[in-house]
Amino acid sequence: MSITNIIIFNWPQTHNPPNPPTTTYLSTSMSSTQILPTFSFNTTAEEVGNIFADEIRGKTVLITGTSLKGIGFETARVIAKYAKLLIIAGYNEERLKLSEDAIKKETPSANIYRLTIDLSSLASVRKAAAEINALPDPLHVLINNAAATRTGFTLQLTADNIELQYATNHVGPWLFTNLLIPKLLASSPQNYTKPRVIFLSSDTHYWGPGVDFALLEHPTAREREAEFDAFKTYWGTKCTPILTASEVTRRTGGRVAGFSLAPGMIFTGALEEPAVAEVLKAGGFLSAEGKPVEEHPWKTLEQGAATTMTAAFDTRLEDKGGTFLSDCNIKDAAEHSTDPVRTSVESCV
Repeated sequence: MSITNIIIFNWPQTHNPPNPPTTTYLSTSMSSTQILPTFSFNTTAEEVGNIFADEIRGKTVLITGTSLKGIGFETARVIAKYAKLLIIAGYNEERLKLSEDAIKKETPSANIYRLTIDLSSLASVRKAAAEINALPDPLHVLINNAAATRTGFTLQLTADNIELQYATNHVGPWLFTNLLIPKLLASSPQNYTKPRVIFLSSDTHYWGPGVDFALLEHPTAREREAEFDAFKTYWGTKCTPILTASEVTRRTGGRVAGFSLAPGMIFTGALEEPAVAEVLKAGGFLSAEGKPVEEHPWKTLEQGAATTMTAAFDTRLEDKGGTFLSDCNIKDAAEHSTDPVRTSVESCV
């Protein structure tokens, strides 16, 4: 099967959202036990977790990309307080152990399972999925948080002949999700909301033209290598979560709810990498000393993980699978990321 066949979806044409994007706020409402507030830019993961603690209790949650100083770790830290089982996944066993130790230092009762997975390797993804499927525990929520960010103009391919960022940010997570869908479908008891799959996108998806299918299909073509820009490619990989969240919802007939989201601009450990920092300095997002420039809307890690927590557990989203979230509320995604048919045609022209 070609890479395009993994990604292109047989959908009818859909209406594109208006531009500029609008936000639909999850209104204040009364649940069976409490008043649910309207969240915002300033909401933290801790606040969302506290409100939906009963929704998290008893669940098994798997999250990828949980290294210290990242929003995946902050998300995992909060979930671990309540979940029956938290599975943290990443390619580096040492980092996984550090994250587990940090979480258990705060929450000694946390039940944590470490899963080694290299999302850039299809073989590793299949092996990791088989390991999870062999566990007796159900799986209620899958959070595809991990991502790779590169800069420069050198094309880097994986062993599967896929551009590294597309492999790590889309093809790997999409395959992983597909292999775990049966387990998710089997774990929807009466007393829980339907299973959910979360895909982390980014506000950078607005910046580019969409998914680069030509790069996916013919990554070694001479013109592709000559035109390659790693940062612009990253923008394209952040369009795919929006498409795939909708597709998960569609393919399962709504029995699994897929959500995509932009966590916001957060100063994570990844932004301290020299090559990435230089690009952000040039764009005026970081100072010459590598610190966040306050005129931009930077979030703390705690605020950055809040939208992931909302997508995973907010009961007001129960029948809103396929939507895109930002600042803990529903937001219109870019036009090129909301219609798979249009995306596939325009990207190949």
